[in-house]
Amino acid sequence: MSLFRKKSIQALIKEVGQKDAALKKDLGAFDLSMLGIGAIIGTGIFVLTGVAAAEHAGPALILSFILSGLACVFAALCYAEFASTVPVAGSAYTYSYAVFGEIIAWILGWVLVLEYGLAASAVASGWSGYFQGLLAGFEVHLPKAITSAYDSVNGTVVDVPAILIVILITMLLMQGVKKSAQFNAIMVFIKIAVVLLFIAVGVWYVEPANWTPFMPFGFSGVTVGAATVFFAYIGFDAVATAAEEVKNPQRNMPIGIIASLLICTILYIAVSAILTGIVPYTELGVKNPVAFALNYINQDWVAGFISLGAITGITTVLLVMIYGQSRLFYAISRDGLLPKIFSKVDKKKQTPVVNSWITCIIVALFAGFIPLGKLAHLVNIGTLFAFMTVSIGILYLRKNKQLPKTGFRVPFVPVIPILAFLFCGYLAIQLPLSTWISFIVWLVIGLIVYFSYGYKHSKLSHNEESLRKVS
Repeated sequence: MSLFRKKSIQALIKEVGQKDAALKKDLGAFDLSMLGIGAIIGTGIFVLTGVAAAEHAGPALILSFILSGLACVFAALCYAEFASTVPVAGSAYTYSYAVFGEIIAWILGWVLVLEYGLAASAVASGWSGYFQGLLAGFEVHLPKAITSAYDSVNGTVVDVPAILIVILITMLLMQGVKKSAQFNAIMVFIKIAVVLLFIAVGVWYVEPANWTPFMPFGFSGVTVGAATVFFAYIGFDAVATAAEEVKNPQRNMPIGIIASLLICTILYIAVSAILTGIVPYTELGVKNPVAFALNYINQDWVAGFISLGAITGITTVLLVMIYGQSRLFYAISRDGLLPKIFSKVDKKKQTPVVNSWITCIIVALFAGFIPLGKLAHLVNIGTLFAFMTVSIGILYLRKNKQLPKTGFRVPFVPVIPILAFLFCGYLAIQLPLSTWISFIVWLVIGLIVYFSYGYKHSKLSHNEESLRKVS
């Protein structure tokens, strides 16, 4: 049963105050909302909307976003209660340690490593593509060998712009969470302005005829589309990883999580409606669907702003993903399941410096050298797994009579948590078999790492040994 040894929530909260490992509490509700929007609006709205419309949902892409949004709203309510009750770094990993036990927490932490790490790599690759497109507009072209990951057919070797942006973002994160949050807020305002510009210009060019047939691939196409665009929503749980650096987390965490999700869902629905209204869905299978739609209606000057907004948007997603990954490593290491170097905090900057550079190297290697064609689906399945676990965890959390009654509480328990579990489970089933196989392989690797290192070095394991010696 030691595999399911748990950390009490009281012990988790007590750990936060340890002076040798304390992160600086600098973030408010506004910072968290901007962090969430920074993570959510990016690759999903600027890249995946076109593919999802052309290949899966057609004009019913609107319904795909609503379906994904509903799954996320229910899950977000569950995250908000956990974040309010257990304001500790590590997000779903930490919650699972308290509710389900160590082995489940490790599996979930390993899944979140997949989500943040590979998502950051994919986003860096997307940033590189948009950046090179912007350079091409000024007649500047990089040598082909350094423009993309290794591909013998196309003659590419390494994606240098992707590696450079990962290094620059890491250097920014080294300056402390408050400066990173301020930079993120500025970038978020820019990309929201760009999205609103698209809505304001595009709405006048909508042709209702383009919405017919509304559901060309049937409802199954809508659900597969929802599973595909779910990548657009994964950022909100990154807000939960910031819990330990938040002032008054009982109030600010729920506001940050729910506000960012609602704002982004409204924008997604508006953009997808206008996008499929401007361009026939059959022509949207491009890498830059929003800019493409504006070129389609000869609004090239706006398309240029959209490309700039896409670069801005993807930059903030990358910032939050790398931030979330480093804080996840920090939480797992503090429990002894990863080497201590990951939880070492710089006394001056109060950030995990070494951890952040290790994260940087891993993300840069994936982004620079490995083609990541099927990555979105693999990231999605990891996120859905985490959401489902957190949703069920609420039911266990409510049984703990020792917890404080203050803070946010999910309404209509057990209905909301069960709906969150079912919605996310349904979307996970829509993902391809190859994605499930890859996911299982990743879990097996994670279990090997746990039993070869984590199980022996776990702090709870050492506590158990100490108690046995005393007795």
